[in-house]
Order: sequence, then structure tokens, then C-alpha cells
Amino acid sequence: MISTEFLITSLIVVLLPGTGVIYTISIGLFQSSRASVFAALGCTAGIIPSLLACILGLAAVIHTSALLFQIIKFIGVAYLLYLAWGMWKDTGGLVLGDNGERASMLGIGLKGFLINILNPKLSVFFLAFLPQFVPAQAASPLTNMFVLGVVFMAMTLFVFIFYGLLASGVSTYVVNSPKIMKYVQRTFSATFAMLGAKLALAER
Repeated sequence: MISTEFLITSLIVVLLPGTGVIYTISIGLFQSSRASVFAALGCTAGIIPSLLACILGLAAVIHTSALLFQIIKFIGVAYLLYLAWGMWKDTGGLVLGDNGERASMLGIGLKGFLINILNPKLSVFFLAFLPQFVPAQAASPLTNMFVLGVVFMAMTLFVFIFYGLLASGVSTYVVNSPKIMKYVQRTFSATFAMLGAKLALAER
């Protein structure tokens, strides 16, 4: 059921820098290794609605409904711009507050979740990606797609945690230098803004 081609293709897709990767790395740099794990968990959990939408056929509806696609897309764009502005101004967004560590960690995970759930291209991606690896003679194609989706999520979680921990490992050099920290923050802010612009220009 799970072919080598699927594993290799999925790994390449997961490794490519996207919104979730950028978010997890930024959390690892400016917060902590534990916070980056929560970011990775949130981003991975954000895949679940898109996976279920694909399996249940809702992704096809999003793909064919221009209005629904545009609504979800521009909510996602607005959220990415909010993250960009928060980091540029060094308020909210990606900075932990003083409301308790647990609440802050949950907030980090929630932001990661929203990043993926508000990206309609993810549902369309699953609709185009997963069926390619379901054998034509499969007794239960939906079950196969679900298993493939779970494997994809597991790979996403592993890779994102790796990125986050790697970023956390070099965070000391960034935090101890105000100039470097400001430069990196501005770079991430610009990256989120560019990702938002890219999503805004995305077609179905």
C-alpha cells in the first residue's frame, strides 16, 4: 500500500520550505525547542481538515467553487499578513506573553494549526496527490488514502520537529545579538508577507 515512490515524493514535499516550515523555524529561533515542537504539532494537526476534506470529496467542491476558494484563500492571506506584522512590530504574533507557559504553548500550536487550515491549496494538493498512489485494484480506496495521509502527516511532524530543534540549537547566537535578532525577525516578517502575497495570487 505504501510504496517507495510515495515515501520519497512525500519527503521531498515536506522538506521544501513552506509556511509551516518557516513558522516552526521562527518559533525555534525566538522561543525554545519545546515551543517549536508545539508549533510542529499545530502545523501537522492543521493537515487533518484538508485530509478529511479530500477523502470526503469536499476538496473537489472547493476546487470547483470559485467563491468558496477565494473566501478561504483571503482569510489565509490576512492571517499570514497578521503574523508578518506581529513579527515586524515585535508584538503578539510570534512572541510569548506572560499569561502562563501552557497557554502560550497552546497558542503557538493554534497559530500553526490556523496556518494550514486556512490554506485552500492544501486540500486541492491532497486531492491531486494522494489518488496517484492508490492502486487501481484497491479494495477500499478511501482507507488507502487515509493511511497514506496519516503517513504523510507523520513525516511532516518528524521533519518539522527536526527543523524546529535545529533552529533552537542556534538560537543563542541570534538572541545574544540584538542586531542579528532584529535582522532575522525582519527577514521572517518579509517571508510571511511574501507567502501571503503568493497565496493571494494562487489560482485553483
